[in-house]
Amino acid sequence: MPLQAAEFFAELCLPFHDHTVVGNTYFAAPVPGASLRLRIDFAETIHAGTYGGLRVAVVHPDRGETDAVVLSFLDHGTFHRRDEAANRRPNSKHYATFDESHLPGRPPWHGAVVTWLRDAIEKYSAVWFPGAWAAHSQSRAIDHAVHMAPGTPTVNAARGR
Repeated sequence: MPLQAAEFFAELCLPFHDHTVVGNTYFAAPVPGASLRLRIDFAETIHAGTYGGLRVAVVHPDRGETDAVVLSFLDHGTFHRRDEAANRRPNSKHYATFDESHLPGRPPWHGAVVTWLRDAIEKYSAVWFPGAWAAHSQSRAIDHAVHMAPGTPTVNAARGR
């Protein structure tokens, strides 16, 4: 069964304008004109067809892979709520993972919360592509400020206790 990778990566909401999904892999050119690229794949576990995270790699067209990291779903709480609701045990095959089998009408990664995973990708790629995240971080801060409800109290760490 297909992983529906394009939908998964769309849900991550990564800010790279120059990107594509080929098969189950996300490719991006975070800095236009630069030679380094970002590649994100699903990281398999020891069980065939079962995925436990994302493998994020920086790739140079001539020199190949420069650096890579695996961001596990467990470490980033991606399936914490789903697994709690299903009462899954931490040492089971299905805990903090998804596999290629799934219910009709639902993606195999149904129940994923990708917020912390996206934040980890942002932190990792900011090391290799610092200019790519500066504009995105500013727009997120502005977007957050615009969508705050009027009269929402703010906390000033320097003033209040």
